[in-house]
Amino acid sequence: MDVAEPLKGVTVLDFGQVYNGPYCGFLLAQAGARVIKIESTKGETLRGPGRPVNGTYPFATLNRGKECITLNIKKKEGQNLVRRLVEHADVLLENFAPGTLAKYGLGSDELRSINPELIYASSTGYGGSGRYKDYLGMDITLQAMTGIMSVTGQADGPPQKAGAALCDFLGGIHTYAGIVSALYERARTGIGSTVDVSMQDCVFPTLLTQLGAYFQQGEQRPRTGNRHAGLAAAPYNVYEAKDGHVAIISIREGHWRKLCEAMGEPGLASDERFSSVRLRSKNMDELDETVEKWTRRHKKAEIFSKAQAFGVICAPVQNLEDVVNDPHLHERGSLVWQKHEGVGEAVFFNTPIRFKGKNTPYLKEVAPLGEHSNAILSEMLGLGKEELEVLKKEDVI
Repeated sequence: MDVAEPLKGVTVLDFGQVYNGPYCGFLLAQAGARVIKIESTKGETLRGPGRPVNGTYPFATLNRGKECITLNIKKKEGQNLVRRLVEHADVLLENFAPGTLAKYGLGSDELRSINPELIYASSTGYGGSGRYKDYLGMDITLQAMTGIMSVTGQADGPPQKAGAALCDFLGGIHTYAGIVSALYERARTGIGSTVDVSMQDCVFPTLLTQLGAYFQQGEQRPRTGNRHAGLAAAPYNVYEAKDGHVAIISIREGHWRKLCEAMGEPGLASDERFSSVRLRSKNMDELDETVEKWTRRHKKAEIFSKAQAFGVICAPVQNLEDVVNDPHLHERGSLVWQKHEGVGEAVFFNTPIRFKGKNTPYLKEVAPLGEHSNAILSEMLGLGKEELEVLKKEDVI
């Protein structure tokens, strides 16, 4: 089977840090691009202190398939090397604090004046314009600022963050989309562009359900835990099973009738308390108690199997052990068990972007810090052995 490499021939300079930028670089690498990860001489934060070889599990996961070089952009020699590399690159990707590269004369205007075909992609907390543009942002602060925390948790509890790093990865995904869009435009015009991604912008659309209720009622409703954000659909909750919990959702009359059949109580569908969406929402507590009486008598797998047989929208609440061993994800090739030096045996993921009839490219294990510095600077800039030795001695590379 052919390998899907739609971005083969594209060269990316990846200054990504932690999750946001590196995930974008990972997606580019899995699409066939040549991704050159540029780190400081001490290594990127996520490698972990004192672990320059292969880093932490998150680092090893997000930076597979990339060539790793070091450049000290605080030194003029390092800045000059970046300018020279840009002449040979298609894309520069970064998610530093706002203005970091510009401070060293490496902003988008400067670098695109050197290479007008360059696509300079920046992903920051609040974007490159507006009153918040200089604010620092990490996932938890973006969850706070964007409203995610205000709608997460129980009504009588404090705001909660989502357990996953949603804002970071949404930023990485949108940056990837921006880069691919810019590459398409460049193919038509021959001119590069500057991609400006705000994590805050990326998150806002995820609040549509809560925003619908807000505009309908003129105010924000209390947090609803696992229930429907507008308390306008039931059953819509997480229910206790013999060995854990299951999530069940019913938003149409047909869904509700099928659930009643799955529970062995078809008469519930016409019960006057539950006979319409409005009445089920009104009597939500009684309805949840009724459903949970059924789920408590069965194990998660039994409930899930019964739900699938009757066309009920349901899923077991899986823990991390369940997820890393999910047979469906392994059958699709989305997850692969691999041994990794330092990390040991662990699951690594592949890109969610697939092309029918084609495999995703295999990505090599993440490289040690600076492993490809000499080879790339020699290949792309023609630097000789003596020049490289001087640069290393002066902590430029």
